[in-house]
Amino acid sequence: MGDNLFDLSGKVAIVTGASRGLGQYFGRALARAGADLVITSRKLDSLDSFRNEIEGMGRRAVPLELDVRNYESIQKMAEAAEAAYGKIDILVNNAGCNVRKPALEVGWDDWNLVLDTNLRGTFFVAQAVAKRMLPRRYGRIVNIGSVTAVFGYAGLAPYCASRGGVKQLTMSLADDWGPYGITVNCLAPGWFKTKQTEVLYQNQQWVDYLTDRIPLKRPGRPDDLDGAVVFLASDACQYITGQTLLVDGGISTGATKATIAR
Repeated sequence: MGDNLFDLSGKVAIVTGASRGLGQYFGRALARAGADLVITSRKLDSLDSFRNEIEGMGRRAVPLELDVRNYESIQKMAEAAEAAYGKIDILVNNAGCNVRKPALEVGWDDWNLVLDTNLRGTFFVAQAVAKRMLPRRYGRIVNIGSVTAVFGYAGLAPYCASRGGVKQLTMSLADDWGPYGITVNCLAPGWFKTKQTEVLYQNQQWVDYLTDRIPLKRPGRPDDLDGAVVFLASDACQYITGQTLLVDGGISTGATKATIAR
């Protein structure tokens, strides 16, 4: 083990859902720490510019097609990732989606879309990658969750259910694969502006309401997650597994101005 526990030089990391948003921020952070990448998306051509960006940083980036709702697609991605580098050290299980509707309006297909993507997809991608980590007795799996794993919000029933499931799944997999040197943790962002949430940030009243409930008094910026993802992917995390790391500015404390005694 090197002197710098956060150095990812020589490591290979898969980042799913890397065509935009937080997936690209995770990929950049890992590349800056020294990792070479496998980046995935349902549409391969959507990865072209990001691959060029990572290669411009002096790291390798192999783009692969992946639909996490399709079992065969998952198996092909894992096989191709291993073939490209000869090993997989890190998985950032980031691909996800959301449907915002009042609970009474959520349809059967809405539920299946969100749960199949965020929960079932997370499990089967982790399974496919872990099969390749077990023989080497080394791996870092980072499942991307959400503050909704511990908080419930109206209009997000399928999403909250899926992210709560990811939190519980993470603990189960950590117990399953810990004896093989694989850590499994959940990185749970709070409120960050992404493609999925940008419509909310167009409402200044909502932004002010949100900001008032965050102890650090601002929504998250994508680079606020850099240190957390590198930590969970690194040897600094070798004795931490089954945990959910909330990066949320403190909103999960539940504190508001109204509840603070003066």
